[in-house]
Order: sequence, then C-alpha cells, then structure tokens
Amino acid sequence: MGVTCLIPVELPEGKSGQQALAVEKLQKRAELMGAQKIGNWCVNCETYQAVTTFSTASKLIHLVHSTEFPYSSFAVLETGTCLVADSGFDSLMTKLKTFYTPRKTSKIEAKGHRYEYGDFVLKFGQVSAGPSFKGIVVELEYLPCLDVQQCWGLISEFLSSFMDPSFTLPTAPKCSNKTTELFCPSDTILQYIEVFNTYRKSAGGPSLSQ
Repeated sequence: MGVTCLIPVELPEGKSGQQALAVEKLQKRAELMGAQKIGNWCVNCETYQAVTTFSTASKLIHLVHSTEFPYSSFAVLETGTCLVADSGFDSLMTKLKTFYTPRKTSKIEAKGHRYEYGDFVLKFGQVSAGPSFKGIVVELEYLPCLDVQQCWGLISEFLSSFMDPSFTLPTAPKCSNKTTELFCPSDTILQYIEVFNTYRKSAGGPSLSQ
C-alpha cells in the first residue's frame, strides 16, 4: 500500500437521487484517461457501545473491515486509536457482549469499483447505512511512497486535474505513527471513520462519536 486520500463528493442540491449517475461520471472520466477497472472494493463499519453497568476505557468501539486488508480487523476507539488485529477479532467481540453490544442502526459501508492508473489506485463508491444512501466517496492511493510530505504535491496535482473544477483540495492526511511518520493502513481506516461520521451527522442520525 501507499499514501491514501479519501474524499467525500458533494452532490448538487436536490440531486441526491442521482448518485449512481454521479459515480458513473467519475468512472467514465477515469476510463477516458486510461485507467483500468480491476475489481470491486468495500469498507464496512459496525459500532459497539459499552454496556452502562460497566466502567470501560472506551464507550464506543468501531469494528472496521476493508477488502484491501482481508485478513485484518480494525478496532477504532473514541480517542482515535486504531488497533489492528487478525480477522478472528470479530469472534472476540461476540464474547464481550457482557461489556459491549452492537449499536442499533450503526452499520455503514462504502463500496464500488476499483481502478488502476499507473502508480495510482482509484476507488469510486457509494456510502450507505442499511437501505439508505448517504453519499459518494473517492479514494486515491499513490502506491510507491509512504511519506505523505514527499508525495502530497503529486497527489494534489492529480486530484486537481481529475476532480470537478469546484473541487476543494483537502489537507494532507495525518500519520498516526509518530515514530516513523510513515503512512500505514490504520491511517486509511481513520479517514473512513471521519467520513462515515460526517455523513451520519449530515443526515441527522447518531454520529459514530456519540
């Protein structure tokens, strides 16, 4: 993996029913510049809430899975700490039901098609919670580099040329590993938690941080 930037795409006001067309437009743009479709991708999240009768270190645990890391589970705490475990961690959460219980209507996911273009990987997807559409995301990954500062200029240039003219360039993603300051899978997962939380708030539902 390399450095990843996750971007929520704003739909024009009153156009929320045309999300499929918006994704197709982005995919067609990628195909016209020569990107090759190489499969599908999915990132899903389920939130567990602490049982009130117990005093726990974290009131919420977000359990995240990504098709990019099929053998890993990511547990994100309220503090922003992301713990990486093997896929067997899911069964552990069921054994901790005395302390943590799945939060109602907490499941949310992003999924769509995956493209490759040179050293870049592009992913376009729709975010949904159950049957409800929440928004659209674009994930851009630059594979050859793990140092955000060294490659952010190149990533920014690519985004500016690919996205719509109204696109506002985001700030560079943060690295959770302060020792090496190199990008890691947890940093991608934390971006998804932030975007999922934003879509929940904008829809008027409970956020992942509440």
